[in-house]
Amino acid sequence: MKNFKVITSRENSLIKLVCSLQASNKARKESGLFVIEGLRICKDALENSIRFDKLIISNTAYEKHFNDIELFSDNSNECYKIPDNLFKKISDTSSPQGIIALAEIPDSTAVEIDSKGRYIALENLSDPTNLGAVSRTAEALGVSGIILSSKGCDPYSPKCIRASMGTLLRMPVIILDNMASRLKESPLKTFACVVDKDADDIKTVDFKDGSVVIIGNEANGISEELKSVADRCITIKMAGRAESLNAAVAAAISIWEMMK
Repeated sequence: MKNFKVITSRENSLIKLVCSLQASNKARKESGLFVIEGLRICKDALENSIRFDKLIISNTAYEKHFNDIELFSDNSNECYKIPDNLFKKISDTSSPQGIIALAEIPDSTAVEIDSKGRYIALENLSDPTNLGAVSRTAEALGVSGIILSSKGCDPYSPKCIRASMGTLLRMPVIILDNMASRLKESPLKTFACVVDKDADDIKTVDFKDGSVVIIGNEANGISEELKSVADRCITIKMAGRAESLNAAVAAAISIWEMMK
């Protein structure tokens, strides 16, 4: 096990860095780092070969989870131990486990789209809970990867990582600055899921390898620009007086129809 440096001051630069990474998308982008918090998610990261830049452990966690922390420390560039009360200051949870790792944000531009894959694309999704739920469904049903627009919620925010239960660390995540133009240029056949009675019923669509289903923003749906470049507009027919579905629910139904 590596040696752990001891930090006791709230004014320490690393403590301030962790607080900023927990709270700010801008801080994450500028530093290129994100926070992985909790025993289970750190294990997921380790198993997926995510190298830790820094490991920060509370005094209690050091004793309680010694064997796991030994493995984490071997995967870390630097290791630190801090008092429990100071750990509570940097934690994003109400009942912290005392384990935080900082890691480099993966380079999504290095992830190539598989021309025979099946993807779910989320345009400007704003709710981390929805993104987490979609990612868990996508992994469970065998989707090739998740495509995100850069203006949606940050997949490496603490809330997204926690809501996904580590799924976003395990699945290919592709972030696009201009989703419309990039999907138009891609080899995938694009299906825009919309609320429109004139769109094709999703149950009648024959999804094949090389497909992507697009789900839009919770409030505004899919942009007109993206709908205009989609190969087909599809819809989930609804009974009764329901007018729309939650984005995560619509994504789950779409993924099921695409993958079945």
